[in-house]
Amino acid sequence: MPPIPTRLAPGRPDPLGATWDGLGVNFAVFSANAERIELCLFDAAGRREIARLPLPECTDEVWHGYLPEARPGQQYGYRAYGPYEPRRGHRFNPHKLLLDPYAKQLAGEVRWSDVLFGYRVGAARADLSFDRRDSALAMPKAVVVDDSFAWGDDRSPCVPWDRTVIYEAHVRGLTMRREEIPARERGTFSALADPRVIDHLLRTGVTAIELLPIHAFLQDRFMVSKGLRNYWGYSTLGFFAPEPRYLVEPWMRNELKVAVRRLHAAGIEVILDVVYNHTCEGSEMGPTLSWRGFDNASYYRLVPGEERYHINDTGTGNTVNINHPRVLQMVMDSLRYWVEQYHVDGFRFDLGTILGREGPGFDPGSGFFDAVRQDPVLSRVKLISEPWDIGPGGYQVGNHPPGFAEWNDKYRDAIRRFWKGDAGMRAEIAARLTGSAELFDRRRRRPWASVNYISSHDGYTLYDLTAYEQRHNEANGEDNRDGHADNQSCNWGEEGETEDPEINATRQSVTRAMLATLFASAGTPMLQAGDEVMRTQGGNNNAYCQDNEISWLDWQRAATPEAQQLQGFVARLIELRQSLPPLRPAVFLHGGQEPAPGLSDIAWFDQHGQPMTPEAWGEPEARTLALRRAVAAPDGRVDITLLLLNADSAAQPFSLPTPEYAWHIELDTAAPDSGIEPAGGPVVTVEARSVVLLAARLEAP
Repeated sequence: MPPIPTRLAPGRPDPLGATWDGLGVNFAVFSANAERIELCLFDAAGRREIARLPLPECTDEVWHGYLPEARPGQQYGYRAYGPYEPRRGHRFNPHKLLLDPYAKQLAGEVRWSDVLFGYRVGAARADLSFDRRDSALAMPKAVVVDDSFAWGDDRSPCVPWDRTVIYEAHVRGLTMRREEIPARERGTFSALADPRVIDHLLRTGVTAIELLPIHAFLQDRFMVSKGLRNYWGYSTLGFFAPEPRYLVEPWMRNELKVAVRRLHAAGIEVILDVVYNHTCEGSEMGPTLSWRGFDNASYYRLVPGEERYHINDTGTGNTVNINHPRVLQMVMDSLRYWVEQYHVDGFRFDLGTILGREGPGFDPGSGFFDAVRQDPVLSRVKLISEPWDIGPGGYQVGNHPPGFAEWNDKYRDAIRRFWKGDAGMRAEIAARLTGSAELFDRRRRRPWASVNYISSHDGYTLYDLTAYEQRHNEANGEDNRDGHADNQSCNWGEEGETEDPEINATRQSVTRAMLATLFASAGTPMLQAGDEVMRTQGGNNNAYCQDNEISWLDWQRAATPEAQQLQGFVARLIELRQSLPPLRPAVFLHGGQEPAPGLSDIAWFDQHGQPMTPEAWGEPEARTLALRRAVAAPDGRVDITLLLLNADSAAQPFSLPTPEYAWHIELDTAAPDSGIEPAGGPVVTVEARSVVLLAARLEAP
């Protein structure tokens, strides 16, 4: 590299970040309250600071400068000068090296030390003090990148929402125990692109893989001190950079692009779980790594009148101030970057309610939602919100604007309770089967807005739901106090693994019934990775810190006959969902339409084939229900399904409702290997804790 100049050229205030143009690099970073910002350049090892150059210009609160002859691979950081006045919300400390908020690659990792804090740790009124020790050696460095990549003819599969089946997975956990993959590649983006992994997704039948956070994230100090790891990744260190641990080598950023391209070629979409509600810097007592040092008062929401303190609607210590236009710009730029440079197909927003907060309340017309919905890039990808946070009025399921789907925890809880045998669940399970219309049928939203799931990363696996009634989180180091206490689970007679054939048979029956209900429900089904092959976490329902066999998918267990049978069953369910339109209605059904004379689009019956009455809906001990749906095709034919649910502990006869149709039994969860056969009469027996699905078709007149 040629000699470093003693001064930077003025450069441009846009785009933000470090941008290589073939002749040099433009550096631009936002700070409304800084008085001076210096660019720090480092040697190839990232340990020796070789130059410190003031950014010569500030335009519209963006500090910028241009470094001729600089190239991709250059490591850098910043130092920001300004007032250290915590009571006014300002925490500038030029002794702390700062990561570029727009860094697209990181070199090195955070090495925990008290020097990372802007104040003197342990001092009286600590965060009001000032620490003068340099943090550069304890900090990772940003790296200038070249984003070019040969995408060829890659294009998004663009799977319609009503045909979407989501597979929630962890990049590392999915492949760490896949022995056929070279050891150095396991747990990386390279392994995600492995044909054997993609083949597993195809055999299961899912259409989209939703990856837990892959943005660079922090190994939090309290976890490291206990010998644990931040496994899930909900502690973002960089919104533009992939997590370094998911790269085989630091320079192999493009392996993620290779994985996306191969998944697309297989017809599988890629959705990213993203965390824009908070950062890894924590509360006012946290370290100074990036945003806090650049402009704490702009990047974070502070307590009005007591700006020393952060608003903590996220439960993590801080809340990103997305109402600030430059902070909103950072989030929007990040989202577009992952779509345009990595070709991802959508996003799941962690604690999405935060993004809609205008002041203390939630507003579906907030600046963030408006910005995304009108954006020509982002409005075309799949958008999913986790619709809750811990702030005032934080539970907002069903209240997001059109264009957004939402995780539906009411669905999760209803499915668990119904198949556990709870009393009085008829009306509740009916609402969930039909897309939770009372929540989502507004503003012309479609049933797909409800993301239906039985389990997710946060809680028990599907297998553990039927094997544990008490959480077993001892390995987390919190005396088993962490994680949800009420899981609506049932072990069916013995806690944990058992060799009792009767208990195992019951567990398998309930598992198949829950899965059949999931894939027969209106909405968007989501499957947690490994649930199709009996993945267990040994009863741990909060494995956020378990980067080990507790969390990783056990591929040897997945290869057992029982697990393979379950995967085949899931594949069959998904195939049925794709082939039978009434299982995935494109609109909410309310019984107001007749696809054929005398045939309403939806109808409910008791096990005697009689229409449900108000008294029947309220019968507390009834654990049976029948749902008939009918959908007309453009060519005039009408597809009809009849779903029979029996959550009782004994087999129950169901009389088929009138009028009579040429019903075929498409699925009986009590006989998962049985084929399609005629119903054979007006009465169908549904075994204990089982589902029977029948289908008929009226041809076009």
